[in-house]
Amino acid sequence: MDDIQLCNDIMDLKQELQNLVAIPEKEKTKLQNQREDELIQKIHRLVQKRDFLVDDAEVERLREQEEDKEMADFLRIKLKPLDKVTKSPASSRAEKKAEPPPSKPTVAKTGLALIKDCCGATQCNIIPHFTGAQELSKAEGIEGKPMTATRGR
Repeated sequence: MDDIQLCNDIMDLKQELQNLVAIPEKEKTKLQNQREDELIQKIHRLVQKRDFLVDDAEVERLREQEEDKEMADFLRIKLKPLDKVTKSPASSRAEKKAEPPPSKPTVAKTGLALIKDCCGATQCNIIPHFTGAQELSKAEGIEGKPMTATRGR
């Protein structure tokens, strides 16, 4: 039985009780007095049931509210590291584009030509680290072709 049905039953019983109460005490029969007492007891039981349902609903609401708060705290803690992870790669990419890393020196194309003359562009261990090495190799038509490095030539 839900709370709406309980309220409807209580209202019906109250209406019947009001009709009995409207009769003067001297004119009431023993059966009407018993019915009046019975109605009062039924109304009292139904009100107690309704109060229990209301209290139960309130406890359930508070429990759900507490669960929502715990879940929000949990998600805030778990998602906070993700915010840092998603924000840091974007900022680090911008930093990397802004200035080259210190471990990789930049050399102009004339410097690359000197290195190529020294040890051969495709076999050189230094050239792949320099920016523009692929462009130099393409321009000279040596991309993908093995070169023999002879030092001192």
